[in-house]
Amino acid sequence: MEYVIKTEDLRKSFQNGGKEIEVIKEIDLEVLEGEFVSIMGPSGCGKSTLLYMLGGIDTPTSGKVFIHNEDINKMKDKQKSRLRRKNIGFVFQFYNLVQNLTVAENILLPLTMDGKKARHYQQELNDILQIVGLTERKNFTPRELSGGQQQRVAIARALIMNPKIILADEPIGNLDSKSGTEIMELFEKINQEKNITILQVTHSQESAEYGNRTIRMLDGLIESDLKKQIM
Repeated sequence: MEYVIKTEDLRKSFQNGGKEIEVIKEIDLEVLEGEFVSIMGPSGCGKSTLLYMLGGIDTPTSGKVFIHNEDINKMKDKQKSRLRRKNIGFVFQFYNLVQNLTVAENILLPLTMDGKKARHYQQELNDILQIVGLTERKNFTPRELSGGQQQRVAIARALIMNPKIILADEPIGNLDSKSGTEIMELFEKINQEKNITILQVTHSQESAEYGNRTIRMLDGLIESDLKKQIM
């Protein structure tokens, strides 16, 4: 099985009052196709910074990030943007929905931004609405939805381009426990049925258990990397 993400000696530093603060140190990581990886660790350990560098949102100070054998930081901005749109779906703690657009319009937004005609993707839209359980709410606006439903819209939006990878930063951090469980079950379903590689940053051990691999970080380093034993 091939890796979809790989890093080599990845580092990230920030300047703070003239002093260099290293938040990511010597990260060497490989993520295989179809894995569901949970990245854990205390606040400030660098896990979200790592996730954003893997998705090409943030740029490393040094080192390399490969997506499907391509060094993304050697790409021009337009190439990197195209890679993110077509291959990577992002889900954040705050749903980042456009409030005056309907559920369907929010989901289709990546397609319209990519210059595609939304009317050509109605079957894909209907399939994804069914997967996330929002068929009956396709014409609602975000303010008419619960937090859990809004996060389902965000997940559907991440799926519409049929990505190979989903990167999720604290995806249930803003939800009650019932909604959070439903969202994690949805991620598990997407991973297993669509074979989409998922990396999530989480503080929750319970959420981490939905994955098949847990990486624990401390002070910018990988402290442990354990795969779930299949019984």
